Amino acid sequence: MLIRVDTGSATPLGDQIAARVRRAIADGEVAPGDRLPSARALAESLDVNIHTVLRGYQRLRNEGMIELRRGRGAVVLDNQGTSARARLLTFVDTLVSASRELGLSDEEILGLVRAGMATPEPRERGAPQLVDERDDRPHRTAPPDR
Repeated sequence: MLIRVDTGSATPLGDQIAARVRRAIADGEVAPGDRLPSARALAESLDVNIHTVLRGYQRLRNEGMIELRRGRGAVVLDNQGTSARARLLTFVDTLVSASRELGLSDEEILGLVRAGMATPEPRERGAPQLVDERDDRPHRTAPPDR
């Protein structure tokens, strides 16, 4: 797994690290039970402070993606739905980034999400479904561009 950060980005480095690991989990690049690079090794390779890496890892722990154990490091959890949750969080990150690029406020973004939740299920509207080859369960995709 290759992790890169953009020091010129407005997104905090810890969030960038969490997003990259989350995407790797979602794409199956990192499987449940796999160990992530140690915080120290990753910090050295990215030339960032170890606490920056730990912030990213702690975010993933809080999201239920990884487990952090002293001496054992960071391990991707083997929970059913971990990769599906990672895909969903990736969609959320994309939604928030695209909305902010359009200049929408947090309240406007939340309003869009609430409106989307009030509409029928995507399957009923004919939205495409994403099927994970590993578990054959359908997962919703982002709505098509209009």
